Amino acid sequence: MLVTFPHMGSAYVTLKALLEDLGVDVLVPPPCTKRTLELGTKYAPELACLPLKINIGNYIESLEKGADTIVMAGGCGPCRFGYYAEVQREILKDLGYRFEMVVLERPQGNVRDFIDRISLLTGGKSIFRVISAIKRATGVSIEMDNLERLGWEVRPREIKKGSASSLMKSFHSEVHGVKGTREINSLIRDYRRRMEQVETADEDILKIGIVGEIYTVIEPFVSIGIAEKLGDLGVEVDKSITLSYWIVNHLIKEALHMHDKREIEEAAKPYLKNFVGGHGQESIANTVIYKKKCYDGVIQLLPFTCMPEIVAQSILPRVSHDHDIPAMTLVLDEMTGEAGYLTRLEAFVDLIKRKKEMARDHEKKLLSRG
Repeated sequence: MLVTFPHMGSAYVTLKALLEDLGVDVLVPPPCTKRTLELGTKYAPELACLPLKINIGNYIESLEKGADTIVMAGGCGPCRFGYYAEVQREILKDLGYRFEMVVLERPQGNVRDFIDRISLLTGGKSIFRVISAIKRATGVSIEMDNLERLGWEVRPREIKKGSASSLMKSFHSEVHGVKGTREINSLIRDYRRRMEQVETADEDILKIGIVGEIYTVIEPFVSIGIAEKLGDLGVEVDKSITLSYWIVNHLIKEALHMHDKREIEEAAKPYLKNFVGGHGQESIANTVIYKKKCYDGVIQLLPFTCMPEIVAQSILPRVSHDHDIPAMTLVLDEMTGEAGYLTRLEAFVDLIKRKKEMARDHEKKLLSRG
């Protein structure tokens, strides 16, 4: 058995660690490229979500390299994500590929069923070993997200431009050569120390929060490297959704009925009282929360035709107006061009800078009058 899975940003680091700890042979899918997108676009329904198309490209590239088992997450609610696995399975079988697909549904009050599905991949490893491996892999996801978050802080402040990006590129090259949670955690911590040693300038910089659909927020190929591009423009980025956040809150805590959604529900309540699937409600709530944290702007990312985020997109202008926080929506599909995308980012950053400068000038005038 050679197991593969979709490529979504740095999620492969956690999945690799988990499966290796359980003694499973892993084939990490190649990073998403133009070919990945072209394969998915060729075989997927035209109006399917962009993540579904890229996932199909991921699977084809991995099956070509010898993978025979695909692990895919399941979903529930109004979002079409819940249909991904079934649609993808049928497309790949129609293309003549032979494989097994294991769908890991989010526990709906039945944690044992979720663990049993993982046990199928591991040749019947004990439930205690599976739980222990999940716990360690969750720690890897937290460490990985902390490393990336540190990179987002360092990049706009670094004295030697390109230092943070160079370190992250080096990490992703080296991580393929280590195995299991212990070695991977050690490598992450080593790179965290190296990132902390990057020389930075003490500057007052802009801060922008990223909200939206989880795949487009996490996978840099889809977002055309938005965190890195904004960092190069002198902006510190924060992503409202990360892999560790999803694992801890939407997987573990919801399964144990411990996920406290009050902050999200209260922040979104004046605009969107109900769950609309995906992360639509969270996109609205996190925009409000970013304003409370004194962020300078918000960017919403969503794949073309994403139903939950289209709902959020229609509400976002009102939230932006009510809370006086600039907000921009970027809709992504296979036709998205990097040049036009970068132009919009630059214009948005310039707008925020002017707004901040005007606010400072106004404050100075008031102080001089006093």
